[in-house]
Amino acid sequence: MRATSLGASHCLVTALSLGGAALGNLFSPLSDATAWGAVDAAWDAGIRSFDTAPHYGLGLSERRMGRALRERPRDAYTLSTKVGRILEPRDGGGGDDLAAGFAVPATHRRRWDFSADGVRRSIESSLERLGLDRVDIVYLHDPDDHAEQALREAYPALERLRSEGVVRAIGAGMNRTALLTRFLRETDVDAVLCAGRYSLLDQEAADELLPEAAARGRSVVVGGVFNSGLLADPRPGATYDYAAAPPELVERALRIKAVCAAHGVPLRAAALAFPLRHPAVAGVLVGARSPAEVIDAAAQFETSIPDALWEELGL
Repeated sequence: MRATSLGASHCLVTALSLGGAALGNLFSPLSDATAWGAVDAAWDAGIRSFDTAPHYGLGLSERRMGRALRERPRDAYTLSTKVGRILEPRDGGGGDDLAAGFAVPATHRRRWDFSADGVRRSIESSLERLGLDRVDIVYLHDPDDHAEQALREAYPALERLRSEGVVRAIGAGMNRTALLTRFLRETDVDAVLCAGRYSLLDQEAADELLPEAAARGRSVVVGGVFNSGLLADPRPGATYDYAAAPPELVERALRIKAVCAAHGVPLRAAALAFPLRHPAVAGVLVGARSPAEVIDAAAQFETSIPDALWEELGL
């Protein structure tokens, strides 16, 4: 699968990456074997970029991702994780983490921490959970309400780790474009991970973020290409940005699906292909919770999209 360097770094990401939120029991549980099988299926499909975070299942995603990758040649893949939330053991027991979206026991609590010390502590804990000696990319995770500390303390800490060779590339990941654009303008990040804001339904990132990245020679990795479900299977009750999709958005998605069908293209294939039409986009990141979902995503990704489809959609 085609691979692209992130910004000016020598860190490669494949055009399709596997996201690890679902491997942390996003919304509902899955077995270890199913999670490991999803990573194996991604590898068999040629995917060599994998993304996870402490937030996903209170570390479960990292543990599963590390277990599935541990026997692979370390230089053969790129692994990213994130900083900004420290996991602290919770006294006592009982309860679950479903309020945060993950079907796991509430064994830990998340504490926001974008300090320099927090960055190092978070990476050390991630490596312990992963069972690996390094990660390649570290993103500041959802610094929305902590912008100043993230810019003033966390970012310089990441820059030092990159200069020391501890990590190969650094960036920020979130679903709001304004702060990501600010990171591009005010720091020397290699890439930003933009979730949900450059899709068939939402092209907000095209206003400032993508032109800024292109002008500065930085890369954008696009996540949330299905907008959390609506563009995978548009129907009443489908989710958009992890909430019930408004009827007008369901209707828009169904109209896009009809245009795709008229050109013999599955909607999922068009949703995966669209972001890569922009030169600043290095890859798309798709979440999957089973080998079958990975195999489907890889097959959709290989679908040829006629120019006439994009013309009819005005894209």
